[in-house]
Amino acid sequence: MNIVLSATVFCPEPGDCTKVLTNLVAMDPATLVPLSLVFGVVVGAAVVVIIMLAAQRGRHAAEVVNTAVPDGVDQVLDALESAGVVIDPSNTVVKASPGALAFGLVWNQKLVHPELTKMVDLVRRTGEPISEELHLSRGPIGEASIHLWVRVARLGARYILLIAEDRTEGYRLEEVRRDFVANISHELKTPIGAVSLLAEALSSAANEPEQVKRFAMRLTKESERLANITQEIIQLSRLQAADALTKPSLIDLDDVVAIAIDQNRVAADVRGIRLVSGGESDTFVYGDEALLVVALHNLVSNAIQYSPDNSRVGIGVSEAAGIIEIAVTDQGVGIPEDERDRVFERFYRSDPARSRNTGGSGLGLAIVKHVVQNHGGDVRVWSQLGHGSTFTIRLPEASPATAASLGVAQ
Repeated sequence: MNIVLSATVFCPEPGDCTKVLTNLVAMDPATLVPLSLVFGVVVGAAVVVIIMLAAQRGRHAAEVVNTAVPDGVDQVLDALESAGVVIDPSNTVVKASPGALAFGLVWNQKLVHPELTKMVDLVRRTGEPISEELHLSRGPIGEASIHLWVRVARLGARYILLIAEDRTEGYRLEEVRRDFVANISHELKTPIGAVSLLAEALSSAANEPEQVKRFAMRLTKESERLANITQEIIQLSRLQAADALTKPSLIDLDDVVAIAIDQNRVAADVRGIRLVSGGESDTFVYGDEALLVVALHNLVSNAIQYSPDNSRVGIGVSEAAGIIEIAVTDQGVGIPEDERDRVFERFYRSDPARSRNTGGSGLGLAIVKHVVQNHGGDVRVWSQLGHGSTFTIRLPEASPATAASLGVAQ
């Protein structure tokens, strides 16, 4: 049996190769067969190792190219109410929560704001998480601004996670608080200053009965205005308290409407304005009767102030699907569309000159809003310039479920 063995022999010295070849040729064929098998096993094992290394390198390359985020992160971002963004090493956004899109933080798979990109780059370099308060525009071309608390940290070895919490409402409320303090200081300063001046005028006109009478009337009017502002501030403070409805009871809205009309009857008669009520009777809600009377009184008084002489103000009650509506309609000048969302703000006046002439404080509609909200309802406004306005209070009708929620015994 002739066996041909082909092999490449590596030798340090030419003489060594000659000796190896001589020995191979001199070997018995029976000895060469096992040697060839061993050689084949070694070569096969080397090939397998090379294939495994290549596969491992291929998997590593696939991981570098793969844009999938770690397991579970997708579900977490989808559930977030705040903004969440996952960024890869090329600063491409591979995943963004609905909140991030709503805030306008992401556009074309990139972070819109350079401030955010700067934070991401810093975390990628240092590996340390950072937090910062930022004031940003909403979207790439948006004019509206948002206040965000932003937290950036690593997500595994490859990704960066950015979480942003919207604090715009908190900043807005802080601005409202500052405005409230400034406005109340101004509103109180005016009648207090007037009272002081009128007191001095009375003192200097002690020997002139007509002057004393005129100054006394003005002094009474300013003191009433000051008392009204103080009372309304107290009412707002009470309405904002957690125990605004400590003792709710069953209330007949017919009584509430009747009381509110009686309180405004004199002011309406002076200007020839008719107060007309109608709609469904025997409608009941649970709550505080005094507060509801205040709310409806403010709406009727407001309607009278902004109505022309010899016109009409209507107060109607209706019920549908368990909701009771009390609508107050006037025939006044109306409210511009861009001001309708602001009329319930404290001290806001659609017509400042008219409000000051009538002694209005700008707190009436804010009180209405808080009263209605404390009773589980809302207040809406419809208006058309030159045709008047309608303010509608919507309250849940009295029911066993409503009674239970308010702690009222049936």
